[in-house]
Amino acid sequence: MNPVIHSITIDCTGDPYDLGLFWSALLGRPLADDDKPGDPEALIEDPAGGPRMLFVRVGEGKAVKNRVHLDLRPQGRTRAEEVERLIGLGATLVADHTRPDGRGWITLADPEGNEFCVERGELG
Repeated sequence: MNPVIHSITIDCTGDPYDLGLFWSALLGRPLADDDKPGDPEALIEDPAGGPRMLFVRVGEGKAVKNRVHLDLRPQGRTRAEEVERLIGLGATLVADHTRPDGRGWITLADPEGNEFCVERGELG
């Protein structure tokens, strides 16, 4: 049998709880009940059984572009609406790769500088 992805782990130099709160609001999933500010780790479970997201404090800062990142597809919102919502949560715009025909993606960064992309959803 082949392995399954259990966790997607994201390193941070700040408080993992704070970064977890950002991603919790982004994904609409709560942090684990026992997580609290100052903990060395914070966890978001996927109620559907998919990979969880684990935020871990590390000593070294991010120095280069991520080699792995998440591509998100909006649900019930357009890409533009989702990007506006995420910027309101604390994400920053890195680059807009939207093509004239609407395809493409927008690259954002979370409060720790980790890049992720927002693709076009079913509403555009």
